[in-house]
Amino acid sequence: MTQQVAFNQGLLDFLQHSPSPGHAVASMVKELEAAGFKALSESDEWQLTPGQGYWLVREGRSIIAFRLGEQPVAETGVRMMGAHTDSPCLKVKPNAELFHHGYLQLGVEVYGGMLQHPWFDRDLSLAGQVHFQDEAGKLQVALLAIEKPIAVIPSLAIHLDREANKDSTINAQLHLPPILGMTKEEQASPSFVLREWLARQLRQTGHQVTQVIDYDLCFYDTQAPALVGLEQELISSARLDNLLSCYTGLQALLSTSSSLAVTSLLVCNDHEEVGSASAIGAQGPFLESVLRRLSGAEQAYQRMIARSLFISCDNAHALHPNFADKHDENHGPLINAGPVIKVNANQRYATTAETSALFSHFCDLAKVPYQRFVVRADMGCGSTIGPIAGTKLGVRVVDVGAPQWAMHSIRETAGTKDAWYLNQALHAFLNQWQGD
Repeated sequence: MTQQVAFNQGLLDFLQHSPSPGHAVASMVKELEAAGFKALSESDEWQLTPGQGYWLVREGRSIIAFRLGEQPVAETGVRMMGAHTDSPCLKVKPNAELFHHGYLQLGVEVYGGMLQHPWFDRDLSLAGQVHFQDEAGKLQVALLAIEKPIAVIPSLAIHLDREANKDSTINAQLHLPPILGMTKEEQASPSFVLREWLARQLRQTGHQVTQVIDYDLCFYDTQAPALVGLEQELISSARLDNLLSCYTGLQALLSTSSSLAVTSLLVCNDHEEVGSASAIGAQGPFLESVLRRLSGAEQAYQRMIARSLFISCDNAHALHPNFADKHDENHGPLINAGPVIKVNANQRYATTAETSALFSHFCDLAKVPYQRFVVRADMGCGSTIGPIAGTKLGVRVVDVGAPQWAMHSIRETAGTKDAWYLNQALHAFLNQWQGD
């Protein structure tokens, strides 16, 4: 098995076992622990050893992992990679139970800017965090992923909406609540059906649950990730945006040696898809607080920032052959043609000419191709955690990502070469770059 094939198989496994941000973080922690990285708590005083790897988590959904270099960070800077653990989805409301015409449904909120039509007629299930009271009266939290399909959002038949293929409008409040089955409304107990069902699921996994207090749950598609194409050159999966980058950055960090002089760091935040404004999002203090603890005094912190580089990894829009006119004619990235350097004059991406040149250099060191993306001048542009990191920290930033189709759909597509190419460029950044 070649390195690229093994890497992609690992990516598929990671995607399969990460149906929610909490599960993605748990999957990353498992790999970090297997590689000898040690857990840290923000509430403890840290005693760090050069060459050792560490990780810490906030609220179970955002993670920072780093390997401390042999030299002080003020003298070398920190080589940082950033991604996000969340993806657009349907989040379950607190009082979710709906009883309509003999069917049990759950009320949902649209999380992030998702494509809504692809969520219809999918085999859906639930995943996320459940907070409960145990038999000793203490509050606990557990990750829960129901692996079997338990819900569906059925489409309206074409016979009942003859204009569906021309102009179909979805009302998120009325048309997106998934159906979980049949029920008799008069026998139902509103606001407790879901919690009681969750309690039973947790007990089956060994948890001592007296009652479920609250939850952070999302619906997800149970269809497994897959290789697609006559030559299996495409990856089809949910949550490629942006778990592909989380996995790619993690593997690059795990490749670092304990003898490196420079500290390497990966941050993966929740809440990017809704603006990052939270205690665990990129606009929060999580990353800055860790960097200040690594540097110590203010002078050392400022010297560290001046010597650091942050690579914001978030997937890019690949040119779609059926909609090629949606791209600038000179900036339409192709799948399996290398990672994409993302540029925007209005600072929706944080790339500068300097940081673009640096990332190009990393690709050259790794002997992988690279591309550039600029949105059409008559279209709006999305954003990433890159501008946030640049604004909050004052650090140099480059925005890059693997090209993909169907961004923010329930099922997205990327290339089998591009995640590997990106990993190799990040590996060169952490292990081969002489610094600048």
